[in-house]
Amino acid sequence: MALFSYRAITMEGAAAEGLTEASDEKNVIEKLRAMGLLPLSIEVPREGLKRRIRLTSSKGQLLLFTTELSALLTAGLPLDRGLIILSEASDDDDMKGTTMSIVRSLREGRAFSEALREHPRVFPRFYVNMIRAGEAAGVLDAILGKLKEFLESSRDLRESIVSATIYPVMLLGTGGVAITILLTFVLPKFSVIFADMGKSLPTTTQMLLALSGTLRAYWWAVLSAAILVWAAASRYIKTDRGRHGWDALKLRVLGSMIRKLETARFSRTLGTLLGGGVPLTEAINNARDVIGNQAIAAALSEASQAVREGKGIGITLAGTNALPSLAVSMIRVGEETGQLEAMLLQIATLYEGSLKGAVKRFVSLLEPALIVFMGLVIGFIVISMLSAIFSITDLPV
Repeated sequence: MALFSYRAITMEGAAAEGLTEASDEKNVIEKLRAMGLLPLSIEVPREGLKRRIRLTSSKGQLLLFTTELSALLTAGLPLDRGLIILSEASDDDDMKGTTMSIVRSLREGRAFSEALREHPRVFPRFYVNMIRAGEAAGVLDAILGKLKEFLESSRDLRESIVSATIYPVMLLGTGGVAITILLTFVLPKFSVIFADMGKSLPTTTQMLLALSGTLRAYWWAVLSAAILVWAAASRYIKTDRGRHGWDALKLRVLGSMIRKLETARFSRTLGTLLGGGVPLTEAINNARDVIGNQAIAAALSEASQAVREGKGIGITLAGTNALPSLAVSMIRVGEETGQLEAMLLQIATLYEGSLKGAVKRFVSLLEPALIVFMGLVIGFIVISMLSAIFSITDLPV
């Protein structure tokens, strides 16, 4: 028996949530229905802090909104009634306000997709286009189910990458703090002892003392310069030219991992859009928007134009060198067999798994490299100070 957390509504539309023991999710649904509850979402509860952080993020709220609305529509509730229930059950004030704004737009006669388009910070363009296709085909509940699967896959991939990089980031941060403390607080204590020794000190010790003195006297200038450089670099990267150059650099340094990440994003988004009934040319444009690397996105723009002219997407992508050759070959096979949507989702699953393995291998090499680097820096500082202490006995009285 496992412990599950659930969110549900009563027959009167009131929100309910709690914990229950069951063998699987199907058993949880049966229990809730026996209690007169309509389940919205069911999951194995995670650690409190991590769960709160995830649910308060915009992507987490979008997944929660999609999951619960899909459950309500599948149960047969009207769209506006379902949205009102979600608004009343939401713990996030921003999402509550957004949901009620959508309800007001629906009551004014607008389509659901048009109402979502008014909130681009919450609902991405590909999400809105999927909803629009579902409305046109009358399968909105099925489209929401596909969007739920897409958002869950994206979340799992994102969390696996973040969890793999937490330790190296913490190691780099603690190492930097340790070096800063040594240079700004520990070394000045020794500088008092070495004040009258002049040039008799070892060269490395003199260099460290000079660096320590500069940091203590001009820390404000160093900090200001670092902030200015960071601000200038950030502003430049936000420009089209700067972003393209920065992404091209990342592609040269981390080419394999970047290509796997963008291939997984592009394939899953395009496959989901095609499965939702979005036309191919429009689906490619939407899938291109989720690409984070502008160097790859620019190459995919060429593919979009070629498809608009009547060429096959597989042949077009083969000429751009934007995606790995295996992915392009699988896309061509999907086109030839009429199973492009299924093939794209297979490509996404393949490259998501490959990316997770590549990230783990990279981190497994990065961690010892950081440890060795920090050890060498701190060891250099300690040995330089010890050599100065040992040289005291050799100085003339």
